[in-house]
Amino acid sequence: MSKDKKATIDVRGSSITVLSKQEEDYISLTDMVRNFEGGSALIEQWLKNKDTVLFLGVWERLHNPDFNSPEFEGIKNEAGRNSFFLSAKKWIEKTNAKGLFASAGRYGSTFAHKDIAFEFGSWLSPEFKLYLLKEFQRLKDDEYRGLSLSWNLNRTLSKLNYRIHTDAIKEHIIPAVVSKAQAAIVYATEADMLNVALFGQTAKEWRDANPELEGNMREYAMIEQLLVLANIEGMNAEFIHMGLLQSELIKRLNEIAIRQMKVLTKNITVKKLHQQTDRGGGE
Repeated sequence: MSKDKKATIDVRGSSITVLSKQEEDYISLTDMVRNFEGGSALIEQWLKNKDTVLFLGVWERLHNPDFNSPEFEGIKNEAGRNSFFLSAKKWIEKTNAKGLFASAGRYGSTFAHKDIAFEFGSWLSPEFKLYLLKEFQRLKDDEYRGLSLSWNLNRTLSKLNYRIHTDAIKEHIIPAVVSKAQAAIVYATEADMLNVALFGQTAKEWRDANPELEGNMREYAMIEQLLVLANIEGMNAEFIHMGLLQSELIKRLNEIAIRQMKVLTKNITVKKLHQQTDRGGGE
């Protein structure tokens, strides 16, 4: 199982922690408000807003199959009253929410999934949100570039020693067209939606089909698939900001993945990378 990965970004003098958990990115709301007047009290002030409660409810229903909808309905009905109070801890305990979580310890922090953190950023200051988006994207761009470097070749491709010999084998790595049934499913995480768009299956489906293998499907992917994955991850963020429904998102990303994989499997530079890996990919 992959470990959590922590990074920091600087947004207008504020050092903000970004935590990657199970292939999803979470941003510290506590860090975001550190240089705002009111500090951490702003988080609870935002949470008691009825529009915030409605937004969080929609997000959880889209991404969390274990979301406690009956408890949410009770919170929603109370929201907007003068006596209404909602903390991140109460929201998580009552609804089994996954979009927010709190880290323990003396320097604990409230984290939110990036979708929610950007929404909170808009509430704090539209200008602050734009700087946050810019620095977050810079961080992700740096991570994407690492996919095609030696780290990726040594860690992932050397595990497989995978070779492409014939055009027939090449055809097998072209993504299948997403079915109507797959497009209609509401995927619990963005990572699984991307997995279906590129690999044709969710992480759980891959694990069930490959119980003898350790790690996840992305660790056993080919370099072409990893390059396309980096591209569609970035495009997914843009499509989300455009307001596309998940069913439309997955179809578009799948079309892009198919087109790019066809190009990459014929690319001479990628063939050379495979040859280099075949000759000495081990660590």
